[in-house]
Amino acid sequence: MKSKILVAGIAALALSACTTTNPYTGQTQVSNTAGGALIGAGGGAVAGAIIGAATGGDPRVGALIGAGAGGLAGAAIGSYMDQQEAELRAQLQGTGVSVTRVGNQIILNMPSNVTFDVDKSTIRPEFNQTLVSVALVLQKFNKTTVDVYGYTDSTGDDNYNLNLSNRRAIAVATVLSNQGVSQQRFHIEGRGEADPIASNATENGRAQNRRVEIQLSPVANG
Repeated sequence: MKSKILVAGIAALALSACTTTNPYTGQTQVSNTAGGALIGAGGGAVAGAIIGAATGGDPRVGALIGAGAGGLAGAAIGSYMDQQEAELRAQLQGTGVSVTRVGNQIILNMPSNVTFDVDKSTIRPEFNQTLVSVALVLQKFNKTTVDVYGYTDSTGDDNYNLNLSNRRAIAVATVLSNQGVSQQRFHIEGRGEADPIASNATENGRAQNRRVEIQLSPVANG
């Protein structure tokens, strides 16, 4: 089962390794005790997360436009993402983070060997500055949503891997939020062993699958 977190600036964050059912929404969510990784990762929490499955259209788009961030239209979208991509490539050169452009979406692939120690969800101190650099670009280009996905390889227990991937995604998003990236832009999800990008039959392939991805999509009008 996938734990999804949609940051909407409404209620305080509560996480743990166990799932419960929200009595107000009826959604499956993660309950209280594993959120320490969120607070410890960057000195503060991504406050106001709604935990559960996102339904229907992306509520962030309307919220961001309503909050004054505005949206993009037509040819402006491509140009805007071109500029953001160029600045991210400049900031991330030599960091081990790859920048991939897929249409009007930008994907940052952060392999675990540069972000986390083995079986840990605390960001390596030397990688913090890389995330600060990413946050500076995201603040400048604020007409994008920020999807943060955590992944593991297929080794070990499925539920353990899911929880580890969730904590790692939260840790990355927390640093970005603490640097001033609006919480309304985030969607955070641990996907565990899902969506491998290489074969889990080899150590090299498993290393590629252990990653955090940040997907940036333009906020479009209409």
